[in-house]
Amino acid sequence: MGANSSSAMNVTSASKQTATVIFLHGLGDVGDGWHQALSSLKIPHVKYLCPTAPQRPVTLNGGMRMTAWFDLKTLDASGPEDEEGIQKATELVHKLIEDEEKNGVDSKHIILGGFSQGGALALYSALRFQRPLAGVIALSCWIPLNETFPGVRTKDRQVWLGN
Repeated sequence: MGANSSSAMNVTSASKQTATVIFLHGLGDVGDGWHQALSSLKIPHVKYLCPTAPQRPVTLNGGMRMTAWFDLKTLDASGPEDEEGIQKATELVHKLIEDEEKNGVDSKHIILGGFSQGGALALYSALRFQRPLAGVIALSCWIPLNETFPGVRTKDRQVWLGN
């Protein structure tokens, strides 16, 4: 997968950090654009992490290399999906959460968010995470691998979807 927390753009908190927002960009974008937008929020105790996805060929775009959390094969909701890539990207997101927990932030104070492909990954990762999260902000996205969601954890997390 290649991306890791060291490639994340950090907006550090102005006072003792007690919460984290991890925000994932869309296809072909980078974390820096969202870093700039989130840095204007200035919530004193919140740290924002805006990682950048690795470069990879994207089937939907004729194999062109671009930043992508996983491969997109089609826009057809019933079409094939990059299950392996989605799982690897989810592991990366879960590691970012676990790193924040190691730094003293309870998972109940961590929000995952994202736009487009990043929103899809944030939503999928949150629903697959085994501990409670503060919530999910998923903008202009879909639920990847939606056929695999019977029994998914939803009772202990807030989900906000927007278009």
